[in-house]
Amino acid sequence: MKAKYIFEILQEISKTKKKNDKINILKTNESWALKDVIRGSMDKSIKWIIPDGDPPYTPSEAHNHPTDLRRQNSKFKYFVEGMEKNTPQYKKERMFLLMLEGIHPQDAQVVINMINKKTPKGLTRAIVDETFPGLIQG
Repeated sequence: MKAKYIFEILQEISKTKKKNDKINILKTNESWALKDVIRGSMDKSIKWIIPDGDPPYTPSEAHNHPTDLRRQNSKFKYFVEGMEKNTPQYKKERMFLLMLEGIHPQDAQVVINMINKKTPKGLTRAIVDETFPGLIQG
């Protein structure tokens, strides 16, 4: 079975009403990419160095994107304040735009929402704490 895109998992959670069902969806689809997006969106201790708002990028076609957020989430460290200090800011911003252009356009929007600290619809701190204890620090 093909793994779901991160946006598909978050859409499923937003349409689900019961807390236990949401927890089950998260556990069933657990991946570092999903947890990184949740933590990046909700953890107040994570400060993004990418400017707020909508970045100037060209989304890839939904049916023809060269990579996947599950492979690209390891680059998030370049976009967090205090990490990867030897990489110049302009290179980090270019890397960010290339990542957005390479992944599914709806996953790119998930990443933009994360950078803008928008909590995924249907998720709460209590649900995340119960599903992935200790994931959110701040």
